[in-house]
Amino acid sequence: MASSKGEATTTKPSRVPMARPGFGSKGQKIRLLTNHFKVGMTNSDGYFFHYSVALNYEDGNPVEAKGIGRKILDKVQQTYALELAGKDFAYDGEKSLFTIGALPHNKLEFTVVLEDLSSSSRSTTLGGSLEGSPGEADKKRSKRQPRSKAYKVVIKYAAKIPMQAITNALRGQDCEQYQEAVRMLDIVLRQHAAKRGCLIVRQSFFHDEPRNFTDLGGGVSGCKGFHSSFRATQGGLSLNMDASTTMIVKPGPVVDFLLANQNARDPYQIDWSKAKKMLKSLRIKASPSNREYKITGLTEKPCKEQTFTLKQKSGNGMAGEEKEVELTVYEYFTYHRHIPLNYSGDFPCINVGKPKHPTFIPLELCHLVSLQRYTKALSNLQRASLVEKSRQKPQERMRTLSDALKTSNYKADPLLGSAGISISDQFTQVEGRILPTPKLKVGRDQDLFPRNGRWNFNQKQLVEPSKLERWAVVNFSARCDVRKLCMDLQRCGQQKGISINKPFDHIFEENPQFRRNPAPVRVEKMLEAVKSKLPSPPQFLLCILPERKNSDLYGPWKRRNLSDLGIVTQCIAPTKINDQYLTNVLLKINAKLGGMNSFLAMELSPVLPQISKVPTIIIGMDVSHGSPGRADVPSIAAVVSSRQWPLISRYRAAVRTQSPKLEMIDSLYKKVSDTQDDGLIRELLVDFYSSSNKVKPEHIIIFRDGVSESQFNQVINIELDQIIEACNHLDENWFPKFTVVVAQKNHHTKFFQTNSPDNVLPGTVIDNAICHPKNNDFYMCAHAGPIGTTRPTHYHVLHDEIGFSADDMQELVHSLSYVYQRSTTAISVVAPICYAHLAAAQMSQFIKFDDLSETSSSHGGLTAVGGAPVLALPRLHRNVRSSMFFC
Repeated sequence: MASSKGEATTTKPSRVPMARPGFGSKGQKIRLLTNHFKVGMTNSDGYFFHYSVALNYEDGNPVEAKGIGRKILDKVQQTYALELAGKDFAYDGEKSLFTIGALPHNKLEFTVVLEDLSSSSRSTTLGGSLEGSPGEADKKRSKRQPRSKAYKVVIKYAAKIPMQAITNALRGQDCEQYQEAVRMLDIVLRQHAAKRGCLIVRQSFFHDEPRNFTDLGGGVSGCKGFHSSFRATQGGLSLNMDASTTMIVKPGPVVDFLLANQNARDPYQIDWSKAKKMLKSLRIKASPSNREYKITGLTEKPCKEQTFTLKQKSGNGMAGEEKEVELTVYEYFTYHRHIPLNYSGDFPCINVGKPKHPTFIPLELCHLVSLQRYTKALSNLQRASLVEKSRQKPQERMRTLSDALKTSNYKADPLLGSAGISISDQFTQVEGRILPTPKLKVGRDQDLFPRNGRWNFNQKQLVEPSKLERWAVVNFSARCDVRKLCMDLQRCGQQKGISINKPFDHIFEENPQFRRNPAPVRVEKMLEAVKSKLPSPPQFLLCILPERKNSDLYGPWKRRNLSDLGIVTQCIAPTKINDQYLTNVLLKINAKLGGMNSFLAMELSPVLPQISKVPTIIIGMDVSHGSPGRADVPSIAAVVSSRQWPLISRYRAAVRTQSPKLEMIDSLYKKVSDTQDDGLIRELLVDFYSSSNKVKPEHIIIFRDGVSESQFNQVINIELDQIIEACNHLDENWFPKFTVVVAQKNHHTKFFQTNSPDNVLPGTVIDNAICHPKNNDFYMCAHAGPIGTTRPTHYHVLHDEIGFSADDMQELVHSLSYVYQRSTTAISVVAPICYAHLAAAQMSQFIKFDDLSETSSSHGGLTAVGGAPVLALPRLHRNVRSSMFFC
């Protein structure tokens, strides 16, 4: 461990994702269809040529405006077809261009002229200018030419990529050039979509068709489109197509968007500082010129007060002198342009100019253009609406995809044609297997057999019920019959085997005078009341919140109880209370208090492959990032681990903050001194040892969520190395074996039954045909999909020293979908990953109200990560540290 990090990286062999050891055979075979379309390649002897593109203005400055690159390159193709030897090319819109076969020269330089449609011939004046000023007669304006701009384009040879690279990759050979070759094909698809006027979001394409738009409220629309990308599979190259949805700003009058966005009744209620942030960089069309502009800001003064200097000709004919007149924007448009303004006078103007040369347009003459992405975080209502409106049943999704493939008309693309690429219009057939459902153990040593991925506790008791002895209820101004709720909870608990004493007599109702205070103050007042009335700290607090989602009270309440006081707490916001609701609440309470609701029967008998006979710890890792557009919110890394081996149903969590948007976990190992490691892994290993009869794990199985294929090497080199270092730091003579599995939900592969309109059955696994030609991956649909189309989880076994067979690994993953204590259904991804996700989400609420400057001294301070200070999370109280507080 003495070598420096630099040496470590040079001397250690770099691990690469492992090859597939074989195929699974367990389970009932079933024929399925998938949304992969076979791709034929007839020209595998050819070459793709990669060129770098540099775009500059005439003065040599680089072109930074987004979206103009395609227009410039289109103009190059039209103007210089001869110099390009008539070749088509695929351009990524930025700095890369691909051709099939070489261009005539390794370096080509062109100059093209584009009409600058977004700028009018403006008079620059002291106080800025106006759209369409100066105000001569319309007939003169129509003759005026738009300003033109010249651009210099340099195209330089960068690399030559054999099409054979794709064929080699399909045979399972490692080939770096394969990624470039497929990137080129994906860029062809993007360019194909760009030429049809689509909005492009990575490999998803959205047409400007109002029938594809659905209103989500708040001035936001969901826009339906499709994803389309090439994948290397065991069955050859395939085109993966899927339905896709993105959020766009609702096109139309700017004022309508602002009213909807701020839920305002009329423009007088609009918060213009919020409006300024929301509108910045959006594109508008101004009437009556119909020209397009980008919004740069809003005026401080309203239209009737915002002045500018207009140059006017006085006298007759050409000899007339120019005189300067100070006018308001309102006067100019109403008197000089004769454009009546109904309501803009009292409101700010839209500025579409540069800082030194502002250009003002009255609000009501501005319309937002279509297909502009809305990238802010959605509200809960908007998110629910988006999910509901983009949901499609399997048959409907298949129809959508068939139509999208026909509409795309890839057959007509000249580049795909010259690459010898043809795309089938038939869904690919694959063989799936339905794994047998694991048996569960519940109370009184009863067996429970889930059906279709579901079970219930009717007439059943929990396998390890906890005791609820000292507890109280706090109510933050929610309207419900608290006494009846407590009695019903006791009755339901008794049926499930949980012994629940009567709660403390006093129900802590929030004093109405505190309701307008900030959430942390309200929580403090409530806890002071609890402290003053209770003889000793309670074992448990039931907290009734007024709002179901995103209650401001949730974070401060959890933080004070879990971090400072060490009290287990359950928050509820009941709307409809029945026995089913109360049972679900009791499942969470029981798990948090150290009980268990159900076990897998195989946990209690030594039959779990590679786990039952050798001490094994199962780890789930996830990183949760702040909402889009918040670069100042730290990311939260959560790692959960199994405890009390040989069980695989009990977990605990360790959580840390790290730099915003950092995906790799950087605190798995944190050496403070020769004897001290403050990392996440040590905490979990020590807990495993103390909870598992003083044995160290010989097998460490890691499930990692949320990483893309480009980050696989980092997971099995950087993160795994940290974990190995943490183990060495504990005991340098201890050499456990590691298995690393990545789970991906964010992909576009779907499966469909061939002879049924229903979703694939729970327990369906696929490890052939559309899986990777070489690497060890499989798709698992562990859960029942009652609505929409089931999204399988794509598991990649990156590293396996333990030596799982395909069947054993698939059985383990399937089993871990049945140990989630919060629900009575199989879940779509293994429980340790779900728990890591929950722990990160819950603890991210702890720092929601924190201001870096105020709390750096009082709450655990700042940790410097990668140079930037990051607010550290408060550590959990020792009473709850090992609990399933996240349930």
